[in-house]
Amino acid sequence: MRRRRALSLGMGAALAASFPASAQQPPRIVAVGSSITEIVYALGAEKLLVGVDTTSLYPNAARSLPQVGYMRALSAEGVLSLKPSLIIATTAAGPATVLDQLKATGIEIMVLPDHYDYDSVITKIAAVGKATGKVAEADAMIERGRAAMKTLSDRLAMATSHPRVLFLLGMGSGAPQAAGRNTAADGIIRMAGGVNAIEGYSGYRPLTPEAVIASKADYILVTRQTVEAMGGIQAVLDQPSLNRTPAGKAGKVLEFDALLLLGFGPRTPQAAQELASALHPELARAP
Repeated sequence: MRRRRALSLGMGAALAASFPASAQQPPRIVAVGSSITEIVYALGAEKLLVGVDTTSLYPNAARSLPQVGYMRALSAEGVLSLKPSLIIATTAAGPATVLDQLKATGIEIMVLPDHYDYDSVITKIAAVGKATGKVAEADAMIERGRAAMKTLSDRLAMATSHPRVLFLLGMGSGAPQAAGRNTAADGIIRMAGGVNAIEGYSGYRPLTPEAVIASKADYILVTRQTVEAMGGIQAVLDQPSLNRTPAGKAGKVLEFDALLLLGFGPRTPQAAQELASALHPELARAP
């Protein structure tokens, strides 16, 4: 997997250099991954898009574009029907056999890192900026993002606590799925100065009532979409054993829009700042 990623990134870097702003034929782009689509729109290059995947729900205008299916279950036929000259995807895209089929047709494919840190976001912005001829806009976006993250880091240096945060997904149908290491939830929690309350595994796994209690979570973090599906915050708190955690006893449930919180795109500094403010109320009182 690491080798595949390295090869993909190398191909992406070479491809990005081949699409300067002065290119005579602008690329016809299919964006695969919500963060890629957000970056394209944020750079003002949305006119180059001919299609997106089903995770590309922000901004709202992206929803009106032709869709090529779920990012992890792409169909070669669906992509080819849009006649793209460039596919920009993250390493979460697949399956690999479909990407290989698309590459064999001569379509250029740029695969960008999908790690859960801000350096990964910067890499995506810079690469998409080159591919779309929006280098100056990308540089400005990166500069603003770095400044925002530096401000956040300085604020977090004054924090007096490192609260334990339990991120839950897929509630209401059996045991909730909890985010372990190497997840978007884990990454944003760390950016915001929190501690992931789940240790010992990577990815998402069902959480037993005993594990919920053992998490000793100070905050429960969920997406707004989860809260809506559950029927409200109280329904979240009514889940087995949550009321036996510090978070449950205090009613500390935080809800965020899923793509804002977990997208790792151009709005990540905003998400990290908003989550940090919620986790560290003492910072609001700091001079």
